[in-house]
Formats: sequence, C-alpha cells, structure tokens
Amino acid sequence: MAESKIFVHKDGLVEQGATLGVNTRVWAFSHVLPGAVIGDDCNICDHVFIENDVRIGDRVTVKSGVQLWDGVRLEDDVFVGPNVTFTNDKFPRSKNYPAKFSETVVRKGASIGANATLLPGIDIGTGAMVGAGAVVTSDVPAHAIVTGNPAKITGYVDAIQPQPEVVKARPGISDSSVAGVSLCRLKFITDLRGDLSVTDVEKEVPFTIKRIFWVYNVPSEHVRGAHGHRKLHEFLVCVKGSVSVVVDDGQNREELVLNDPSTGLHLPPRVWRSLYKYSTDAVLLVMASHEYDPGDYIRNYEEFQDYVQT
Repeated sequence: MAESKIFVHKDGLVEQGATLGVNTRVWAFSHVLPGAVIGDDCNICDHVFIENDVRIGDRVTVKSGVQLWDGVRLEDDVFVGPNVTFTNDKFPRSKNYPAKFSETVVRKGASIGANATLLPGIDIGTGAMVGAGAVVTSDVPAHAIVTGNPAKITGYVDAIQPQPEVVKARPGISDSSVAGVSLCRLKFITDLRGDLSVTDVEKEVPFTIKRIFWVYNVPSEHVRGAHGHRKLHEFLVCVKGSVSVVVDDGQNREELVLNDPSTGLHLPPRVWRSLYKYSTDAVLLVMASHEYDPGDYIRNYEEFQDYVQT
C-alpha cells in the first residue's frame, strides 16, 4: 500500500497487501482486505467492507453501508449510494463456495442509487443510472435509467425528450439533434375503405434497400438494438403500435417516438441506437442498406465512442 497522500481514518482498517491510489480516503470502520485494488482520488465512506478480488478505478465514491464482494469491478467515476447490495453467487450455501465467483461490472460514470440490489454477473453500462431501491436482475445498457423490482428501463440519461409536435413528423424531412438522423413524413391516404401509407423509395429512403425485416411480440421491458453500425443505414417505420428509439452520436442523445405508420426514421451509420418501450401490439418494419454482416455491428458503447471520434 502506497503511503503518500493517502488518508486512512484511525478507526479504518486497510490490511497489508491492499493497493490504494493517490488521494484516496478510507473513513472510519471501513475494512479493506489484502488483495483489493483501489484507484486514485476515491472516497470510501464509513462502514464499507471490501474483499480481496475487488477492483476499483479512479474517482469512485462508495457511500456508507456497502459491501463489495469478490468479483466486483467498479470503473472510473462510479458512484455507489448508501447500503447498495452487491451479490456474487447465484446459489449461495454456507461453507460451499463456487470455483469462481461471478463478476459484476459497473462501467465508467455509472451511478447506483441507495438500497439498490444487483444480482451476480451483470454489467451496468457506461453512464447508466440505477434508481434507489431497484433490484437489477440483468445487464443495463449504456446511459439507461432503470427503476423498480425487477428493474426496468424508464428513460435514458441526458436524452432530449420527444415533444408532442414532433412525435408525428412534419411534412417533408425533420432533422434530429443527432448527426444524420431524420424523421420523414410519408404519404398518407385515408377514405372509407381504410388508411394507406406509402413511401417513394428513391425520394424518401436515402439508400438502396438490400434487406427488410420486422420486429414484433417484444416484451415491453426488453431493449432491442443497443448497438451502432459502421456502414449500415436503416429506415424504420412502426406500422402498428409504438416504440421509442434513443439515438446517440457520441455527443448528442435524443429519444424519438414512432407511433404513426406514416412516419419513417432514417438511422445512418455511426449512430448508436436503443429501441425500447414497445407497445404490446408494436410491429416495427426495418429497411436496411446492406445484407446482414456481424462485423458491421459495434456492440460495446466504449468501442463505439472510440470509433466515432476517429
């Protein structure tokens, strides 16, 4: 353990072999076991217990009453609220230990609210926000806000919310705050025989269509997408029901609602997209510029950020 610029309260216990970074503070009645690694400028508040196989990045705050068990990984700038409960064994039995404890990762800049509970082996995405008291049973996408038991996505951090006047696209094309994303008002015809929407592909879809697929029967709490593309363009039409699309170019983030079959949404390459809040009857039609290519997908948000900055 480095000696310089580290504060350990006289009633705190940091065992020999633990690693503490510069300007890190460990307060009263906290206990850090020998193998733990804690980065620079961290604040470990009163009554925190940290086991051996725990890795904590820089500028992390761990509030009082938290136990960090073997396998917990907190990246830089994470906030862990009071009495958050981490777990590392799906089937715990006294004196019966697994060969390896599950690894729970909280990505850079994420926040965990007071009294939240995290099940073993999950990944909390970059910048995500877990609400107070939430019970998180599965991975949380980057920048998602989750609340409840079991936790469900209720929004996205810093996403511009849809305004009533732009939920249905204005005539022509409406640009989003996210680079290259646009809503298009398609032709709409109604009479006694019913309604009809139509797109003039060469005028309204700004690419040659190579593939068409549709998404339906999505449980409303599930998120689809949560990826970016290197080359692929997509044009989305929710032909029935509604779905929210969060788009992100690495600098701006906006939530758009598709709830009108005469509205199309163009998603260019180099845009991260997350689709959620599917209504139970939603049917989403997707037109794509390329055949399916797994190599075109960017499924990790940190990798996406690096890619769009080049």
